[in-house]
Amino acid sequence: MAGTAGAAADPAAKAPPAPQWAQLQTRQLPNPAARDGDEGEDPMEVAEMAEQYAEQRSLPADSVSAAALVAARAQAAAMPAAQARASEITDVPTQGEPPGYTDPAWSNAGSGFQLIAGRMTALAVDRGAYYAGAADGGVWKSTDGGRHWAAIWEHMPTLSIGAITVAKDRGIWVGTGEANTSSDSYQGVGVYRSTNAGGSFQRVGGNELMSHLVFRLLDDGHGTMYAATSQGLYRHSSTSSAGAWKRILKPDPNPTNSPYNTSFITDVVVRGGGRQVIAALGWRNGTDYNGFYVSNSAGAAGSFRKIRLTGDIDGGDIGRTTFAVSANGNRLYAMVQSPEMLAAGEDSMLRGIYVSDDGSPAGPWHKVAGANALMNSGSALTFDGYHPGVQAWYNQFLLVDPADAKHVYAGLEEVYETRDGGRTWSTISPYWNYGLACGANCPKTTHPDQHAIALHGSTVVVGNDGGVYSRPMSHRGYGAWTSLNNSLHTLQYYDAAAGNWGAGGTAYWGGLQDNGTTLLRPGKINVEPAGGDGGTVLVDPANAQRAVGEYVGLLMYRTSDGGHSFTNVSPVCGNGYTGADCDPAARFIAPFQADVRNTNTWVAAGSRVWRTTKGWNTNCLGATCDWKAVHTFGTDAAGGPRLGTALAANGAVTYAAWVDSSGNPGPTFATGIDTNYGGHWHRVVASNLPNRFIAGLTVDPANPAHVYAVFNGYSRRWIPGGGTGVIFESTNGGRTWRNITGNLPDAPGNGVAMVSGNLYLGTDVGVFIAKQSDPAMWRRVPGLTNSAAVSVRPVPGANAAVVGTHGRGIWRVGT
Repeated sequence: MAGTAGAAADPAAKAPPAPQWAQLQTRQLPNPAARDGDEGEDPMEVAEMAEQYAEQRSLPADSVSAAALVAARAQAAAMPAAQARASEITDVPTQGEPPGYTDPAWSNAGSGFQLIAGRMTALAVDRGAYYAGAADGGVWKSTDGGRHWAAIWEHMPTLSIGAITVAKDRGIWVGTGEANTSSDSYQGVGVYRSTNAGGSFQRVGGNELMSHLVFRLLDDGHGTMYAATSQGLYRHSSTSSAGAWKRILKPDPNPTNSPYNTSFITDVVVRGGGRQVIAALGWRNGTDYNGFYVSNSAGAAGSFRKIRLTGDIDGGDIGRTTFAVSANGNRLYAMVQSPEMLAAGEDSMLRGIYVSDDGSPAGPWHKVAGANALMNSGSALTFDGYHPGVQAWYNQFLLVDPADAKHVYAGLEEVYETRDGGRTWSTISPYWNYGLACGANCPKTTHPDQHAIALHGSTVVVGNDGGVYSRPMSHRGYGAWTSLNNSLHTLQYYDAAAGNWGAGGTAYWGGLQDNGTTLLRPGKINVEPAGGDGGTVLVDPANAQRAVGEYVGLLMYRTSDGGHSFTNVSPVCGNGYTGADCDPAARFIAPFQADVRNTNTWVAAGSRVWRTTKGWNTNCLGATCDWKAVHTFGTDAAGGPRLGTALAANGAVTYAAWVDSSGNPGPTFATGIDTNYGGHWHRVVASNLPNRFIAGLTVDPANPAHVYAVFNGYSRRWIPGGGTGVIFESTNGGRTWRNITGNLPDAPGNGVAMVSGNLYLGTDVGVFIAKQSDPAMWRRVPGLTNSAAVSVRPVPGANAAVVGTHGRGIWRVGT
């Protein structure tokens, strides 16, 4: 029922399709690969994804300075250019609920989704111009209400955006470093300012905000710009780029240098003409210093005090917090995530939405919404294990209508609205349409997981894990949402592969963050045949109708009809396979590959290496499975299973890379390569290989003894104990290795493809090409985006490679 305010979910309506339902249930499992007890309590799969993406770039250290990325980009820019062309192939719309793709288990049919893009983390409006910031896709601008977008952040040091604001003088300020603590995007390298509507940007200050995440940029209207960051609260002149940022609040001394006790200031607002500055320290798992801090001296250094909260707020359970203040400052709202509920793994992490009726930051605070109130407002999240606010540490926004202090928008997984100061709420963008009372008549919704909001006249604009959407502010209840993603190209791929599509040309499959598995056919738009999270893909190079996708943790599904139907083919425990030999563990994005000489032989890796020779007839259901375990990686120093990270197979020979699942930084951390070259499984021993995450293995189709290994992370300059080198070559089955890094920048490597006598190497700072006969002399591929090239594979029948980027879609590179 479009436009019906507060329409509740109908318990008798059909439940979500079983795997879609299971996808949400999976998010409640504890994170077995978290590297400390604090993080181990985090129940969301997005946290596991974030943790593992960050770990592979930093281990064996805790973290790496963003200066390493800046230095690597400078190295790359100074390299000679290759005679190669790069072109984006996902520069077309991507449909999240494509017509005709109705697989009852994996499709998004009936979800209400629209055209999608990648995760959008920041929004700002300057008169008729929209500015949108992406998690790892840079800044985009639209001058026609979002119908068309242009990238205005190309070739900047990082594409990870945390905040955007328009200053009083109409300067555009951009804070780098996504602050949703989802570490599949990068730390920031500072704040930038444009005085020509985004035509160019200048860095504000110096290195003060290097390696920071920026939650909020706020102009107080009186000459001061505040930056709420993961390492405290800063201030700067709002009318100039010159001069250093000054840190004015960092309560936690953090004597142990914990990455979680750095004073995460998750929001800042001002009242009283800028005299009163209110900040929240809100690390999601809680610290002794979490709480609200106030300065009544315009944010002067030393003037902040932690305040005692009165009323309904529990001052001892303050996690990530977002504020919203009315135009006159007389009404203050706060959305508060609960560290206690997070640690307990409850159905919601939302402690509540609160209001201080007179704007006082001390209160008394009155609770105007919790999970139950939002659940009863028309929410789609009414089933056990997943209630509104279950990811409140990750997705939050809160905004007061400047014309009406009682008109408030709240964003969590869904979007909610109140027009009476919180007495009643309405879900205006449900998570999806499954289970709602409107049934097949439900109007289109937005993508779930909300991060940003802005108002433009009578229009509300939101940003989430699926891009940017808008609707009239006058509309009530469900519906009236318009996708603004037609030309917003910010998709976050983990993997991409290509295959022939009959006489029509080449088709491309890919797995994405929170946007499932996509298929781009020749001359068509990009479509999402399978929903949820995506991961590794396997494509028959001779027939792209045949492909394998991954949800998470090696949960694999295959299709032979171009994604119209899927069959589960996973050997992991609990995915329809009940055999005693099922695999109990796998990485969030787990590897599987076809034999380079036989597409009917596949290998996969969780805590074991699996092999099937049934190819596109592989099944794994009940007590019967065509996968056979051929090797086990063993356990790490902490007793956890070692898990596969990369695979390569040629005939009877398999190479399998692994990493400690406990992810503990320091001297006990280990990674390695196992192989059965020579007839039996054994561990490769080579003193010159770095002790870093192995992201890629590629074996020569013509010679199973010839193999390349690609290492993620940075060298020992940035990571003590990390060794040196990005790519290594063995010509004797792994017995000895040659470092062929040559003139490559010191940057995380992700994978290498062998194409017509050349090597195409994907890294976090671009793609590089070298001749196989002279692999120490690398050349940079010009024309590529600055987003991380996380996968590189050959394009069948072409002198080209397909590149999956984590923030700017799929590209094709050829000489």
